Amino acid sequence: MTLVAKALRLKTTDSDFESVFQKRLHWSADADAAIESRVADILADVQTRGDAAVLEYTQRFDGLNADSMQQLVLTQAELKAAFEGLPVVQKEALQAAAKRVRSYHEAQKKASGESWSYKDEDGTLLGQKVTPLDRVGIYVPGGKAAYPSSVLMNAIPAHVAGVAEIIMVVPTPQGVKNPLVLAAAYVAGVSRAFTIGGAQAVAALAYGTATVPKVDKITGPGNAYVASAKKRVFGTVGIDMIAGPSEILVLADGSTPPEWVAMDLFSQAEHDELAQSILLCPDADYIEKVQAAIDQLLPTLPRAEIIAKSMNDRGALIQTRSMQEACAISNRIAPEHLEVSSRNPHEWEPLLKHAGAIFLGAFTSESLGDYCAGPNHVLPTSGTARFSSPLGVYDFQKRSSLIEVSEKGAQSLGKIAAELAYGEGLQAHARAAELRMNPVPPQREKP
Repeated sequence: MTLVAKALRLKTTDSDFESVFQKRLHWSADADAAIESRVADILADVQTRGDAAVLEYTQRFDGLNADSMQQLVLTQAELKAAFEGLPVVQKEALQAAAKRVRSYHEAQKKASGESWSYKDEDGTLLGQKVTPLDRVGIYVPGGKAAYPSSVLMNAIPAHVAGVAEIIMVVPTPQGVKNPLVLAAAYVAGVSRAFTIGGAQAVAALAYGTATVPKVDKITGPGNAYVASAKKRVFGTVGIDMIAGPSEILVLADGSTPPEWVAMDLFSQAEHDELAQSILLCPDADYIEKVQAAIDQLLPTLPRAEIIAKSMNDRGALIQTRSMQEACAISNRIAPEHLEVSSRNPHEWEPLLKHAGAIFLGAFTSESLGDYCAGPNHVLPTSGTARFSSPLGVYDFQKRSSLIEVSEKGAQSLGKIAAELAYGEGLQAHARAAELRMNPVPPQREKP
């Protein structure tokens, strides 16, 4: 059987473009009712029975014949051994990627993650104190595929932020441990790790068990059960985001080899059947060349069936009136990954407001951002880039306001606060401010 990947062909000049385009973009984040119900049961069970429930679900869902939770603990020695056992080329690649990711997030911390304060004309000190979270949990997928890059992208910014303890959970179906994932945990500075996954792992991190410590925040991608569980425990702990299917949008002016663009579209389509790959281009002939490249390259890839399903169901090749219109449509989509594949990408970058990550120029493939460019690959999806940001150091820090009012400042601020407090009917608030206006000096004790 010959696989065919024919993404939907659209023109912005078509009379029905808007309605067809919106249908193609639509993806519902609502989890299946059966998943929601099952996740609720698992969370409640783990909250009640702790380790016993986690062990039971791990045995059932991952096929691990573990007799105790201690058998699901990954020791630092095991993580180090996994790293030492890698081929030299893999060790070097892992270390090089980790170095770039760490360098980027250290620069990010300097730019936005430091405490600050100032004094006003009354001598009142105002500022902000930035402190790291005490303990975070990172979820690393380990079912259909293993992602050492996810370990780096979640653990390194937490480490740079100053988080004291980083807890990793990763499912290991049938007990198969991926050495690259374990090695990445060692390189990234993971404190403790457990071979558990699914909703039960999220519950263990959120509520704590006798073996798994309770964390302050959970980050990292997972399947529908993991996403549903993260959504349900939010409030008990913090979470990074509820991620939808992966997305790529390519803005092309026709100057990039079409094979490059076709493979970039595939790079997201191969994640799963719900992933979305879209090309926006004003050049009709170039779009034809990209489709020809898709036809030629698809049979060469091992995940061709997944790619074909994704491209046929959710992909689109759209001819625009201009690159300016392509930029405007991109802002409406607010894609997870946005490639500006043109001769002069900096001409268009100022027009682009909403995207998880923007990849400028023909040589900047999205895959470099996934693994080793430096910026984080945990990005907002499903249009949430309109109001959300990539995972970063700031996700592992919190901010406390600093206020130290001087005696002089209490006189002027007290009048303002008292007036507003009386207006709100909160007399105690008003009196608390007034008591500090022209206060009686404290009496010294007689010697």
